[in-house]
Amino acid sequence: MKQPKIAKEFGGFITKGNVVQLAIAFVIGVAFSAVVTGFTTGIVSPLIGEVGGTGNLANQSTMIGKSTFHWGAFLADVINFLIVAAILFFLIVWPLLRFEERRKAKEIAAPVSTKECPFCKETIPIQASRCGHCTSQLATPG
Repeated sequence: MKQPKIAKEFGGFITKGNVVQLAIAFVIGVAFSAVVTGFTTGIVSPLIGEVGGTGNLANQSTMIGKSTFHWGAFLADVINFLIVAAILFFLIVWPLLRFEERRKAKEIAAPVSTKECPFCKETIPIQASRCGHCTSQLATPG
């Protein structure tokens, strides 16, 4: 039985490198987030609670009327977010920014090695005295 065209197209799409890489990055991100959440709830929250004398920070809440506000859990989630954001910034974003700065600095420092032919507008070597595309005679480089 012949596979329908849409199934082939979907198969091609799903097996492209970018989709697979995105899926892997998502799974790793979820696992990383679980590790940081475990670190925050298992170590950071109890430590903050002990320093503050209130016990585990994540278990702190306040009753107002019949409603319970779990502000400790919210604060633990904020700390969790800040830890993930800091790790991503210092391990991924900041090094990429430094790499991009160095790459741009090399591009700026690179000497010009080509010019545009004034007749045909093609790119030619800077030392050329005749265009390789239109064979026009050029002014001698000075």
